[in-house]
Amino acid sequence: MGRSQDVAVPPGADPVALVRELRRAHDAFVQTGTADPRLRPLVAESWRRSVGTGLDPEASLPSIRLDDAGLAAVRAAHPLASVMPVVRRLLVDPAADAGLLVAVSDAAGRLLWVEGSPTLRARAEGMHFVEGADWSEASAGTNAPGTALALDRPVQIFGPEHLARPVTPWSCSAAPIHDPDTGALLGVLDLTGGDEVAGAQSLSLVRATVAAAEAELRIERLSGSGPRHVTGWTAPARLDVLGARTAELRHGGSTSRLSLRHGEILLLLAAHPDGLTSGELGVALSDDEHAPVTVRAELSRLRAALPSVRLTSRPYRLAEPLRTDLDDVRDALRDGSLRRAVAGYRGPVLPASDAPGVVRLRASLHERLRSHVLACPDADTVLAFADTAHGRDDYDVWQHALRVLPSGSPRAAHVAAHLDALDAELG
Repeated sequence: MGRSQDVAVPPGADPVALVRELRRAHDAFVQTGTADPRLRPLVAESWRRSVGTGLDPEASLPSIRLDDAGLAAVRAAHPLASVMPVVRRLLVDPAADAGLLVAVSDAAGRLLWVEGSPTLRARAEGMHFVEGADWSEASAGTNAPGTALALDRPVQIFGPEHLARPVTPWSCSAAPIHDPDTGALLGVLDLTGGDEVAGAQSLSLVRATVAAAEAELRIERLSGSGPRHVTGWTAPARLDVLGARTAELRHGGSTSRLSLRHGEILLLLAAHPDGLTSGELGVALSDDEHAPVTVRAELSRLRAALPSVRLTSRPYRLAEPLRTDLDDVRDALRDGSLRRAVAGYRGPVLPASDAPGVVRLRASLHERLRSHVLACPDADTVLAFADTAHGRDDYDVWQHALRVLPSGSPRAAHVAAHLDALDAELG
């Protein structure tokens, strides 16, 4: 069988002969627990992981974790909802024409969208390849979306390389989708059908669609469009301060990257719509005592640099409300949408700033979001926060992730290893 790790059926291979060989290897593994050495290593390792969770290759069907209401709620809050039009245009529409299925899962392996050929969707229901079902390895055994999730890399699974017997007539190609800002794993894109799905071209098509979806997420973040639903000034104005060394102001169709001091001032004024006196603003900007004339000079420079920003005096305040990405996270938490809050939190508020007022805003938002994450029972949401620059060294969050992961989850080993590394690093 000697094949590459990535491509399940290389060019020139005989699929019929390969199916015969794989069926023999599959039967032998089910009977003896021994993997044929000619199997692709990623398949043999996945089979071992899957049976290690207690999965029965002959009888197990994936669990359906989400009912209609739960599915609708998870979809509405998930960051991949906004890129589904791109996925449909690039992959779902051609797949439907070709008689194939496209699925998008979250980072816990739950299928959030299953679209494509109506005939194939009806057939796939028999193996629980439906929206709301858990296709992680622990629930479904070796399969492209679940194994791509376990390995965090693109994967193809051909016919009898699937461990669960009901899935062996199918083939699939899948690749993980990552947050373009934080690198966090958001979910997996999968193409499912017959033998034709296990070729190099199918995997390339899935990878290209993932790249386009990640690019669309990045464009949304830069333009302020998409899931943020931003409101602001008449010619929409917005200040982004999360995870950035300096703030970025979008106003009247133009974008300005501000100096750290100007970003601090605008953020503080946005956070105090009733205004700040020169003394209050000085204290919020520095531990050193700021003379009112110094603050006035700073504001004069800001007016010169940003003439479209209208400031009033006595006290200093913005003439029109200014929306910030900090507000987006607060609103999501207030609305009970933790997944949206985690997706919108690209990092601490102006991490390069030591202005006392900014430091307080930074600590307040981070601790508020973190406390919600530590109380969250959903592993997908917890890992979305943990698997970022601002969560990667947070031992308590990773410990909580391990507690809420489903029994036998393929990600448990990765989380446990990360905790061990943090233990060693922290002494």
